[in-house]
Amino acid sequence: MKAAIYLLALAGLALFVYLLAHQGISEIWDFVKGAGWGLLLVSAFHIVPMAADTIGWWKLFPNETRPQFLQLFWIRWIGESVNGLLPAAQVGGEIVRARLVALRGVPGSVAAASVVAKITVGVFTQAAFTLLGVALLAGVAGGNHLIVPIIGSVLTATVLFIGFYLVQRIGMFKLLGKLASRLLQSDQWKGMIENGNSFDAAVRETYGRKTDVAASAVWTMIGWVVGAGEIWIALMVLGAPVDFVDALILESLSQAVKGAMFLVPGALGFQEVGFILIGSALGIPAPMALALSLTRRFRDISLGVPGLVAWQVIEGRRLLRRDRSAETK
Repeated sequence: MKAAIYLLALAGLALFVYLLAHQGISEIWDFVKGAGWGLLLVSAFHIVPMAADTIGWWKLFPNETRPQFLQLFWIRWIGESVNGLLPAAQVGGEIVRARLVALRGVPGSVAAASVVAKITVGVFTQAAFTLLGVALLAGVAGGNHLIVPIIGSVLTATVLFIGFYLVQRIGMFKLLGKLASRLLQSDQWKGMIENGNSFDAAVRETYGRKTDVAASAVWTMIGWVVGAGEIWIALMVLGAPVDFVDALILESLSQAVKGAMFLVPGALGFQEVGFILIGSALGIPAPMALALSLTRRFRDISLGVPGLVAWQVIEGRRLLRRDRSAETK
């Protein structure tokens, strides 16, 4: 898995460099440089869709163990930073999120169940968001060649995640524990069966709160839609203002590309290809589309690096407390 991620990262980097060289680095840089302080506005606006998505996650916790919103927002920010900047195949951040929530007193099974449920809700709402973008693209660009493959990919991913959801409901994690115990023929894995049982129960309890799951889906969808405002602001500061519908198309379909290339760290190179292809259907020239992708890279770095530093500070303080506790014994 690690080898595949590193190879894909190298391929993405090569593609990224090729696109910059092919389209003209100086022309792309002129667009980015012209944006100036507007890049900070783009990064600051990202807080809005992050907050909406955090509410969607917050709704998935039971009332009695629901963390404070600001704590959850902080943790979500760190998780996004891990996914965006580290070679973690878009799952490392989710593991970090579950861990940090558990460190704040939420039972581990509940913390993990909330993350798994949020991933599932996120995939289904993203599928709807992508189909919305496809419908809008069809209205704007007619029979564009991108429409059919995008619809096919969305439907395939949706079918797979419906299966993932159904497996969660029947008790996936207990079954995995039993399988590991039998294959490895070791009693040491019996704890995994017990933990898997409590995890499965927490997942079923989460999905059993249908009102909260529906509210989570609504807020997650709001986060997707509001995120198009980031594209709209970015193009405005780059000197190529578009209407919000075009921004919505770009956001929905570029997020679909990023989701499909989850094994590539930051979807490097492939995000740029997505912006070029989608932008061309909307009349946005390739250098401008690449400049738009770079504004998103700037956002990832400007928000992600502080998030990674905050994560290391949290973990470092915990290790220091543990070491001091061990010394006093």
